[in-house]
Amino acid sequence: MSIQDIVRDDDVAVYKTLLESTRAIPWKIDWATLRFAYVGPQIEELLGWAPESWMTVQDWVDRMHPEDRAWVFDFCVSQSMAGIDHEADYRALRKDGTFVWIRDVVHVVRNEDGTPNALVGFMFDISERKRTEEKLLNMQRELEELSFKDGLTGVPNRRRFDTMMETEWRDAKDTHKPISLVVLDIDFFKQYNDHYGHLEGDECLKRVASALSGIVRRPADLLCRFGGEEFVLLLPDTDEAEALALGWRCLDLVDKALIPHAGIGSGKRITMSAGVNSIVPKEGDELSAFIRRADQRLYSAKERGRARVVADGC
Repeated sequence: MSIQDIVRDDDVAVYKTLLESTRAIPWKIDWATLRFAYVGPQIEELLGWAPESWMTVQDWVDRMHPEDRAWVFDFCVSQSMAGIDHEADYRALRKDGTFVWIRDVVHVVRNEDGTPNALVGFMFDISERKRTEEKLLNMQRELEELSFKDGLTGVPNRRRFDTMMETEWRDAKDTHKPISLVVLDIDFFKQYNDHYGHLEGDECLKRVASALSGIVRRPADLLCRFGGEEFVLLLPDTDEAEALALGWRCLDLVDKALIPHAGIGSGKRITMSAGVNSIVPKEGDELSAFIRRADQRLYSAKERGRARVVADGC
C-alpha cells in the first residue's frame, strides 16, 4: 500500500503529510479486486480500527450500521459502475461498539473505456452536524406542535382543525365513508364572564376542554377549540347515529365536571349545546356548507332551550 497509488507527484512525502494531517480520512479501493489500496491512519483515531484491518470492501460494509448497509452499498456500487462521483452519509461502527456519522465523498477513477478503475475518497466525521440537525428538527417539530395548539386550553386549535378537516374531507370523498362533525358551545358563557370575571372565564374554558378531552376514542378523532367558547369534534368514518351519541356524551362529560355557574341558567352549573352534521361526501358537496349546517344545528339547540344536541331530523 503506497501513497503513490493515490497521488502522482514527485514529492510524494509532501502529499502524504498533507493527506494524513487533515481531519478527513483518505482512502483508495482497487475496483478489480475490491480491496483497499490505502486507508489514512486517521481512521484509527476516529473509529478505533487500525488501517491494516481495512482489507476489502466487505470490511467497510461490516463496519456500518445494519440499517444503513443495504442502501449505502447498493447506491455506491450503482453510482461507481456508472462512473458518477457521489456522496453517502451513514453510521459507521466504532471498535467499542458505538456509532458515528460518516460522510463518504467518492471520486471514480475511470479507464479509457469509461469503466471504473479505482475509487478514491475521503471520510468525514459529521456526527456534530447530525446532532445539530436533529436538534433543529426537534425544535421545528415542537414549534409546529405549538402552532397547532390552543394556548389557553392546550387542545388543538382552529388552525389544526382546518388542516385536518380538509384532509379528512378529501379522504371521505375518496373512500365513500361517512364523516361527522359535532360543534359545541358553552351555554350562557357571556353571563359567566360577567358574573365571575374573565380570568375565571379562562379557567372555565380550561375545565371544559379537560372534560371534553375524554371523548376522544381513536387517533383519528379530533377535539379542537373552534374559537371563543366554541369547541368542535371531528369524527372521520362515523355516521350520524354514532356522532349524535357522542354529542350527548360530550354534554354529559361537561355536566359531570360540575363547573358552577351562578350567573344564569338551570342547575347552577355549566352546560353545553351541540349541533351535529354527518355526510358521505360526493362530488359537488362543499366543505364550508357541511360545517355551516353543523353550526346552524348548534344554534337550533340554543333556540330549543340549550343543554341539548340537535342533528338532522331532531
